[in-house]
Amino acid sequence: MSKELIVESAQNLKKALPLMMKYSVPTTPNNYALWYHYVAETNTPLKEAMDKLLASCEICPPIQAESIYREHVMPEQESETWELRTTIEKMMTQLDKSIIDTRTDTNQFQQSCEKTFANISKVEEEGWSIDEVVSLLKNLERDAKLMRNATSFFGNSLAVAKNEIDSLKEQLVKSNNAAMFDSLTGLFNRHAFDTELTAYLNKGTKGLCLILCDIDHFKSFNDTWGHLLGDQVLKAVGRKINDNMRNGSTAYRFGGEEFTILIPQTNIRIARHFAETLRKQFEKISLKDKRSGQQINNITASFGVVEGKPNETMADFVARADDYMYKAKKLGRNRVLPI
Repeated sequence: MSKELIVESAQNLKKALPLMMKYSVPTTPNNYALWYHYVAETNTPLKEAMDKLLASCEICPPIQAESIYREHVMPEQESETWELRTTIEKMMTQLDKSIIDTRTDTNQFQQSCEKTFANISKVEEEGWSIDEVVSLLKNLERDAKLMRNATSFFGNSLAVAKNEIDSLKEQLVKSNNAAMFDSLTGLFNRHAFDTELTAYLNKGTKGLCLILCDIDHFKSFNDTWGHLLGDQVLKAVGRKINDNMRNGSTAYRFGGEEFTILIPQTNIRIARHFAETLRKQFEKISLKDKRSGQQINNITASFGVVEGKPNETMADFVARADDYMYKAKKLGRNRVLPI
């Protein structure tokens, strides 16, 4: 290593360390690499992304900083491995939902067949001879047994496959518990939310607002149209939320059909207005069920909005937003509380 490079590295280190201390950044290898490149000012996209992040937040949100690291610093091989993990998780999620829907369709078909066989006695009312009826019943009984055995085997096979996928998903989660993104919606996940909210709370909640929203009647989408369309609803809502992120706001999939948004350096009035904008955007979502061709337009959500209090815990902060959200549900859904 040349003397000039050693001097340059030392200078960059002297610049990076005070900034890391200022923004309460842990001194991990990845963080060192990120901040070293930032102060070196040789990676323009990285510097612009970091400048934008630091300008909108009093802290350096760890998950968003790691996202910048992965995009602009992470070695290519490590990046490809990460993308592969995400793809596998997405594939397993889709297959899981397909199996659930197929099992439901199989059970319904089997029940329909059994109902038809139960009503076969009505044939006698149409004047069929006894021999004809007996012959028909024997044939139908044989076919019914074959169909019943086939559907039963298929249902059992699907159940076994689903258990295997559940096991694989659990292993993936355990081996990748530091994952940042929700593979279905592309938003940050619950782990990312917990990590960043903890960082904010350690710094202080002054000017920090939280929006919690829940898709209305989401279970009915799965029950009526199937889990794959339910996934499309989640993706569409996730896109709407992501498209509206600005001024330092960050969105997360909280779990199931719930989403959270953190907005630093703001107030409850602005945060509530932002939630109202999202509510109206959700009403514009339109999806088409590929199986039936029917258009789905009745997508709405209920919102709870809160502003942080001094020395408030994460559980209390989220619980207040959750309380407002459920009050919005009880008042008729598709609304933002407090008014």
